Amino acid sequence: MRATLIYGAGDVRVENVPDPVLRQPTDAIVRVLRSCICGSDLWPYGSRPASEHADRIGHEFLGVVEETGSEVSGLKRGDVVVAPFVWADNTCDFCAEGLQTSCRHGGMWAADGIDGGQGEAVRVPQAQGTLVKLPVGEDSALLPSLLTLSDVLPTGHHCAVKAGVGPRTTVAVVGDGAVGLSAVLAAKRLGAERIILMGRHKDRTDLGREFGATDVVTERGEEGIERVRELTGGDGTHTVLECVGTKQALETCFGVARHGGVVSRVGAPQYEEAPMGFPVFMRNITLTGGVAPARAYIEELLPEVLDGTIEPGRVFDRTVSLDEVPDGYRAMAGREALKVLVRP
Repeated sequence: MRATLIYGAGDVRVENVPDPVLRQPTDAIVRVLRSCICGSDLWPYGSRPASEHADRIGHEFLGVVEETGSEVSGLKRGDVVVAPFVWADNTCDFCAEGLQTSCRHGGMWAADGIDGGQGEAVRVPQAQGTLVKLPVGEDSALLPSLLTLSDVLPTGHHCAVKAGVGPRTTVAVVGDGAVGLSAVLAAKRLGAERIILMGRHKDRTDLGREFGATDVVTERGEEGIERVRELTGGDGTHTVLECVGTKQALETCFGVARHGGVVSRVGAPQYEEAPMGFPVFMRNITLTGGVAPARAYIEELLPEVLDGTIEPGRVFDRTVSLDEVPDGYRAMAGREALKVLVRP
């Protein structure tokens, strides 16, 4: 079959790889209907050292079950399913606590010999705990929005939940990428009173307004912090959702947070030290967030996707075939596309 491989920074190729086969009785084989390129995929795309040995890539996909192992129940050939961006048994103590990202028997896609999502098919370990059956057909118009359940929508939701967003809450969202826009959507769902989106790309912030942002701040750094404070009577916002992953973005979050506020981060951190010094301590600001346990949120979010109450699939602004995936990476890295949908 064909699948996406990364050889180094800027070097993504689509090549032939072995077809997936069942290895464990808890496995399933899924034929991919839709996958996509994640903003976090751009970090290795921009920095991975060149190598003759390529690695699989991609962690967001939905597809059709083709085969199941002998210990898999509740799934059968022909079922349309979505896979969270980590696989998990969904039965261990961490999974029971809603922390499938820490599953004792789980792992990451495209790592340790596991298939990546950007290909024609995937061997799914712990299939019964990982996959969520979708009540749609293979040609459903909802597939793009349903695909967001694999990562970007639950990640934005996790960011808002960890921050404590709710009615009468003021929110600042730092980042106008797909995760930031999903965080806007999540904050709106949770009843936020005011949502300030910090971003510079008009096509993205326009979508953010449609998702629920009440204000847009295009300035960055100290100017952006000052603008948010102006909008909030000098105080800042109760909650700040960090959806970028850079130290500069985190510094902005602390700058716009109200005294006693909460900063929630879900951007994959590209830094090792956080600016949590004495000034932040004196303002009683809480730092929370982390990697989103997408599997824990899918059942909650799925009904509103199915009935059209929310349309998170609008974050996809370009569709490519599998062979065009390298072009999709270039487009996202060059800010020519917000989020690229892959149709094998």
